[in-house]
Amino acid sequence: MGFPWETQDPFLFCVYHLDYYPRGNEAMGPDASLEGRTLGNDFVIQDGWRMYHGHVVPGFPSHPHRGFETITMVNQGFCDHSDSLGAAGRFGQGDVQWMTAGRGVQHSEMFPLLNTDKENTLELFQIWLNLPGAGKFAEPHFKMLWHEEIPLVTENGVQVKVVCGAFRQHTGPKPAPDSWAAAADNQVAIWNIHMQPHTRLALPLAAEGANRSLYYYSGGGAQVQSTPMKQGFGADLDPSSEVVLQNGEHSSHFLLLQGKPIGEPVAKYGPFVMNTDAEIQQAMKEYRLTQFGGWPWPHTDHVHPREAGRFARYPDGTRIDKPL
Repeated sequence: MGFPWETQDPFLFCVYHLDYYPRGNEAMGPDASLEGRTLGNDFVIQDGWRMYHGHVVPGFPSHPHRGFETITMVNQGFCDHSDSLGAAGRFGQGDVQWMTAGRGVQHSEMFPLLNTDKENTLELFQIWLNLPGAGKFAEPHFKMLWHEEIPLVTENGVQVKVVCGAFRQHTGPKPAPDSWAAAADNQVAIWNIHMQPHTRLALPLAAEGANRSLYYYSGGGAQVQSTPMKQGFGADLDPSSEVVLQNGEHSSHFLLLQGKPIGEPVAKYGPFVMNTDAEIQQAMKEYRLTQFGGWPWPHTDHVHPREAGRFARYPDGTRIDKPL
């Protein structure tokens, strides 16, 4: 597992961020020296954390996307979202944001360091899920899946967070409407699996033809079908055959991605994912001309007030959602 992780169709890749940020300062950036960092392109782990493209607050200032979806899962810490539709939000502590870029959107993803009296650990996954050709020009869509609304299935010391798809008799929240995951026949599943020491999990079967990948992102001593698996490695599994995870003396944490392949050509260039190079060129041209609707926020690295809490403001500007 590198940076990013390799995935199978219908997924494009997954990035895993784990940053041990220090206390935050008044600007919600790190209360530490930034000397020696390549600000604007700081991807080297120095003192346990990175600034990414941020100059004051870590994160990713405004940038465009077209032709796919981003699914951002925050286990620890917080992410501030702002986009060209006027949607915004702060999510974390187990929340998930599902965004369909479709025909084109700009967004920023900043990581405000809210704690001024203790460290601000950030742990998140960002998964890129492809759209078929018929959906690449869908209307952009923004949706928040609050931690409190996502099923947590616990059995014999194993906890499975069902972000998407079905696990046993539990079904995750409804995906975005134009997503490949919206059709049950496509068997898209995203599960975050947490195993206590000396526990066992038999993965539910899926129909033949789906791709299934398992990523061992934290822990040690687990086995897959009696074969030892090292932390930091992944495995492609046959979802139509029984696979048993057996954990050892330490807690183990896995991410499982599954889905029926789209099976179409993939043309990629930076933030654009289309079917052909000509469509990539068209996307670049349209972005230069339209900026995908422009940027309605005062700064490209916009963050929300410290006291804002977890919230989602939708594009119409009138509907504000908060966790229950």
